[in-house]
Amino acid sequence: MDALMNLLPEFWTATGETLYIVAATLFFGGIGGLIVGLGLYLTRGGSILENKPVFVVLNVLVNLIRPIPFIIFLAAAQPLARSVTGSGIGNDAVIFTISLAASFAMGRIVEQNLLTVTPGVIDAARSMGAGPIRIIFTVLLPEALGPLILGFTFIFVALVDMSAVSGIVGGGGLGNFAIQYGYRQYEPVVTWAAVLLIIILVQLVQFLGNSLARKALRR
Repeated sequence: MDALMNLLPEFWTATGETLYIVAATLFFGGIGGLIVGLGLYLTRGGSILENKPVFVVLNVLVNLIRPIPFIIFLAAAQPLARSVTGSGIGNDAVIFTISLAASFAMGRIVEQNLLTVTPGVIDAARSMGAGPIRIIFTVLLPEALGPLILGFTFIFVALVDMSAVSGIVGGGGLGNFAIQYGYRQYEPVVTWAAVLLIIILVQLVQFLGNSLARKALRR
C-alpha cells in the first residue's frame, strides 16, 4: 500500500492519459467506423447506393484487418504511424493506430446495426422522394440509434483494452503504469489498483451507454 501511495501522482497521470487516448480514439475511430459501416450498408446489393466493387473492397479490408491480434497490428502499423504522426512511439502514434484498428471493427458493427432497420421504412422514404443523404440522416441513423449506442459502448471497452496494450510502443496510461510500477517492481497492490480503476471506468461507461440506448429505443 505504501508503494501505491508514493505513486499516486503517476497513478492519476496515467489515468488522465488513458482517458485522453480512449476519448481521442473513440472520436476518430467512431467517425471512421461510421463511414466504413455506412459504406458497407449503402453499397451492398439491393441498397440505395448499390455498388458491388466498392462493397467488395470495403468488405475485404474489414475481413482482413479485424482478425489481426491488436498487439501484432500495433507493431505492423508502426511504419504507417511514423509517416503520419512523425513518430512510431508515444501517445500520438498509439491514437493513430488504435483509431485505424477501431474504424474497421466499428465499421462491421455499424453495418450489422443498420441492417436491423426495417426495409419498409427506407422504401417509404424513397417513395416520398427522399434522396440518399436525407434517408441516411433522417431515417437510417435515427432508426438504428439505440443499437449504435450499444455498439459504440462495446467498442469503448475494446479501446480500453487496446490502450493498455499500447505500452509496448511507448504509449502511456493505466496499462503501462500497471506493468512498469506493478508487475516489474513486484508490487501487486499497484497492479490491482490500476485494474480496479479500469473496471470502474468500464462499468460507468457501460451503464451510461445502456441508459442512453434504452432512451433511444423508447422514442
